Amino acid sequence: MRSASFLSFPRLFGVILLLLLAGYATLFAQEKAARPVISSYTLGVGSAHVADTYLTPLRYHGTAWRFDYRRLQAGPFAPERITSKADVSLSLEKTHNPAGNATMWDAMIGIDWGLMRRWRPLPSLALAVGGEIAVSGGAFYNTRNGNNPVSAKASATVGLTGLAVFDFRIGRLPARLIYQPSIPVAGAFFSPEYGQLYYEIYLGERKNLAHCAWWGNYFALDHLLALDLRFGARSLRLGYQGKIYSTHVNHILTRSFTHLFVIGFTTEWLAVNPRKHSSLRLINAF
Repeated sequence: MRSASFLSFPRLFGVILLLLLAGYATLFAQEKAARPVISSYTLGVGSAHVADTYLTPLRYHGTAWRFDYRRLQAGPFAPERITSKADVSLSLEKTHNPAGNATMWDAMIGIDWGLMRRWRPLPSLALAVGGEIAVSGGAFYNTRNGNNPVSAKASATVGLTGLAVFDFRIGRLPARLIYQPSIPVAGAFFSPEYGQLYYEIYLGERKNLAHCAWWGNYFALDHLLALDLRFGARSLRLGYQGKIYSTHVNHILTRSFTHLFVIGFTTEWLAVNPRKHSSLRLINAF
């Protein structure tokens, strides 16, 4: 038994070494392929419609602001077929009750990352679909509530994402139409019991705070429709961004709808030295 065990270690070491060499060979082969990064920065302004029965039974309406950073790149593996994405969003909403004598603020941050399988059915059209993981957190704050003015929000989900890109020209100017949706499918999210104070949670009442997320109690849709007017490596982005956020658990109903006009710019960059890598093959995210 000892001899067999002793002999297995060199074999195991050899297998690991072969795997490392194979991985190194793969990375070395991919050095001949460069994957430009497409980054976009947008600011959105529009309308917000919010309801949160933990704070108030009334619906609030007002203004929403949102900043987004989006990153697209051909995947780290199989770059001819895979596109990776990463999004970071910061949003702020200021809404008022129907009488106009109370204000509710909503601040959220969201981060997601995903991989998509892409196709190019036409020279000017690219389509992609895949999965993503996302985390988000924030809070609603009602200035009228003195005893319990805050409703915290947090979630971690896996979901579906997609991408559609159509290239065309407006006269002589190259343009690109982009549609990018994201929708969670399953995960977990935070919600207190109906009427439970956060001070009670602080004192130790922490049962039934995490809930399984599915479309029956947690639904969100975030989608962007944008037009990129391309001026070389930089583009002016104009478009529409909408978001639906809905949860219903512990007899607490939360609804948030935003409609935003977005403006920003997109850049395409590549961190290589063309003098040292003159024969690189470029693989675009689209």
